[in-house]
Amino acid sequence: MKKTNRQYILNPLPKQGQIRDKVMDYYPIFLDVKDRCCLVVGGGAVGTRKAFGLAGAGARVIVVSLGFSDELLNTPFSAITLKKKDFQDSDLDGMSLAFAATDNMQLNARIRQAAQKKNILCNIADGPDKGDFILPAVVDRGDLLFAVSTCGASPALSRRLRMAIETRFGREYGILATLLGRIRSILLEQGHDPKGHRKIFCALLDADLPEKIAAGQIHQIDAVLAMVLGDGFSLERLMPDFGTREL
Repeated sequence: MKKTNRQYILNPLPKQGQIRDKVMDYYPIFLDVKDRCCLVVGGGAVGTRKAFGLAGAGARVIVVSLGFSDELLNTPFSAITLKKKDFQDSDLDGMSLAFAATDNMQLNARIRQAAQKKNILCNIADGPDKGDFILPAVVDRGDLLFAVSTCGASPALSRRLRMAIETRFGREYGILATLLGRIRSILLEQGHDPKGHRKIFCALLDADLPEKIAAGQIHQIDAVLAMVLGDGFSLERLMPDFGTREL
């Protein structure tokens, strides 16, 4: 972004395949942490959020702290283990990720230094040094997951954008993502036809399915599926649990 006579001019966005003129601060990625051991140091509100988020994604979480929040002490996650003790470098052994979530900046820095020596990526919560990675603002719609980040520049903007996404894309979009995923699996079993499948999914996405899902219009959804995919495709077949899903 260039500044000219107190006006800001946006540089053109790079086209696909072009190299950015500035290296990205962070590489966006979604991690599968199921059954991976992750360390959270700090048992307060921030550490609790980190631990619950990791456990919700299937990680095995060790929380090290001299004190724990009521939420952690009464955690519904069996995958969270609490260790009431001071942090030691050996706590990092066997960990895939580390989270320094204490209110002591010097301790957080020490945790990161110890993690770096062991080649473990470390996040530092709510500090000027964000560590090796940062966590985005998230909107969870089941199989549809939105992540928004300003690279630490403005958490307030990230929250505002997250709220806008929550308003625009309700739970019906997560159900739609699951439905399309099941259709895709069936089509791939029948044979790999990228061009043909692309036409099918474009037709489905142009059929106002989110609105029909939100309204519970099962017959209308079945009509779309039959028209685009042919006989034998129905919501009951593809998603027998549709009626139990919360909208």
